[in-house]
Amino acid sequence: MEYNVNRFIELLLDENTRQNLVSRKSIDDEVPKHIEDSIKILDYISLENKNIVDIGSGAGFPALVLAISCPGVPFTLVESDLKKSKFLEKVSTEINLNNVEVVRTRVEELGQNQAYRGSFDICTCRAVAAMNILLEYGLPLLKPGGRLLLWKGRNYQQEITEAQKALEILGGKVTDIYLYNLIEDRDRTIVVVEKKGETPAKYPRRVGIPGKRPL
Repeated sequence: MEYNVNRFIELLLDENTRQNLVSRKSIDDEVPKHIEDSIKILDYISLENKNIVDIGSGAGFPALVLAISCPGVPFTLVESDLKKSKFLEKVSTEINLNNVEVVRTRVEELGQNQAYRGSFDICTCRAVAAMNILLEYGLPLLKPGGRLLLWKGRNYQQEITEAQKALEILGGKVTDIYLYNLIEDRDRTIVVVEKKGETPAKYPRRVGIPGKRPL
């Protein structure tokens, strides 16, 4: 595992010279923190025997790090950007991550694709959008009882408050909140949303609408 993580870092640093995957100003400090943040969920939840989708996979946090850490667990990485999706595929090939599938599409389209809708036990998402938007992206992809894991910062409670309407419409309920330290005291949060009810067929709405007109 350590070799694969180190190889991932090498590939990330190399790719970062061509596209801005992580901040170039403090990259030496940031990458270890991104990795630590990614695997923190394993302190709270076992991913074994789960089918996992990650939306907005970008540089591979948390999904590639988790896929390295959990080699027997299948991960579907959703990334619409061509260069970023190519990077994710390159890393998966280079370090033989046979448990990773990269899908280049918009998540709104994936949520209406019957091959993926309602197929996953867990959906992960880190640093993509506000919670009320992410609920519309993630909940349609989950099976009943599936969980959406959202990496958030200090303002998580405000996001939960603003997402109450979306939770009600989409059939989700906040069931757990994990607080931990990354750089400062209690500066990181993982909000767990369980799919308690059926998500209406109209959601997610067409590409761009969840972000422009959040529920």
